[in-house]
Amino acid sequence: MYLSLASGIWIGWTIILGWNPIAGLAGAVEAAVTTVTDPGNARVIMFTFSIGALIALVEANGGVQGFVRWVEERRWVDDGRKAQVLAWFLGVIIFIESNITVLVAGSISRPLFDRYRVSREKLAYLIDSTSAPVCVLIPFNAWGAYILGILATLGISDPVPVLVASIPLNFYAIAALILAGVSAFKQVDLGPMKAAQQRTAEGKLHWDHSVALADPEDMAPPPREGMPLRPVNMMVPIAVMVLMMPVSMYVTGEGDLMAGSGSTSVLWAVVAAIGAAWVLSLGQRLLDLEALSRASLQGAGALTGMALVLLLAITLAAVTVEMGTGEYVAGIVGGRVPLPLLLPILFLVAGGIAFATGSSWGTFGIMLPMAVPVALTLGLPPTPFIAAVLSGGIFGDHASPISDTTIVSSLASASDHIEHVRTQAPYAVLAGTAAIVGFAITGAWLAL
Repeated sequence: MYLSLASGIWIGWTIILGWNPIAGLAGAVEAAVTTVTDPGNARVIMFTFSIGALIALVEANGGVQGFVRWVEERRWVDDGRKAQVLAWFLGVIIFIESNITVLVAGSISRPLFDRYRVSREKLAYLIDSTSAPVCVLIPFNAWGAYILGILATLGISDPVPVLVASIPLNFYAIAALILAGVSAFKQVDLGPMKAAQQRTAEGKLHWDHSVALADPEDMAPPPREGMPLRPVNMMVPIAVMVLMMPVSMYVTGEGDLMAGSGSTSVLWAVVAAIGAAWVLSLGQRLLDLEALSRASLQGAGALTGMALVLLLAITLAAVTVEMGTGEYVAGIVGGRVPLPLLLPILFLVAGGIAFATGSSWGTFGIMLPMAVPVALTLGLPPTPFIAAVLSGGIFGDHASPISDTTIVSSLASASDHIEHVRTQAPYAVLAGTAAIVGFAITGAWLAL
């Protein structure tokens, strides 16, 4: 993956700089430097290391093992099906930010998946399929603020009811959530996922050729012998992280929750959770300062590879923006498509752009300024066009191997990243097909 991403960056800059490979290499290096120095990107990378530290701390202070034992004693989760339902449920109810959704659901569920021999690929799929879809369907978060900001610049005087009206037409997000729920409750494993589940049932966490994006055993020292295993030592830091997200959004937005900085808020939330883990560990005399520092650094260091993947993925996405890939693809659609096919093609084009760039937000920025004026010019309501773009962006982001949410899902589930992409693909295609049918019917209805 490292070589593939780096090669894509090099080739992109080689094309931009007149097919000169030496200049392209220099441009690629400088682009990576620019990526690191961008404040938003720097926060994402710091967030990655901080999450590693948090995961290590709640493992080292006995919180993870205590939570697993607590859940099992109450028989809330005593088999593989209930473990899957728990992961899906957590993904649905935590809609404040997609990466927070993935990390909370993954961190809580992974020990249970391993214990009841449910594949880590299935966990990665469930948390990935609930994170972005639920955030866009319940847009009281940075996602909603971003989309409303774009709509306001496009001449929509009251964007809030327009966005709300588009939610029932966001067919991909709805289909992805329903399909993930059915897959969890009914334990439906399609294609490569079925093979992964059979392997896990036989006691193998990974294929022989696979490498986990992060191995929990390497991330943290185990609790010391005789340490009390208390679930509160994991539940409190995670609760602090979840609650600090809207508080941080409110503070960074200077009193306006919808105007807050998502990247800053996520970083603040994780740092606050680390602080809570330190206070709990010291207050109960579970770990001293030296042990806490060692565990934090071990967890952060274990995610160096993850941070590098994110750095390269963001840099590659910037290359596609520099080349104008999104605008070129979007321009092909303009004015050349009959109305009954327009919504499905908008969905597919948005999906293609999001897949290529790894960014649903970037896709929204490219496609909404094209789709909304088309709707207004044709005298049609903009809500189906907005829904098609949002659905397509989530679809492409869901399927893309360079999407940050896809990468973080592999991290949170401790699965091989390429295996996560491969096993998730049939579900994404199935939900995407349902969305295409939904938009085709909606487009035919608009043409009447």
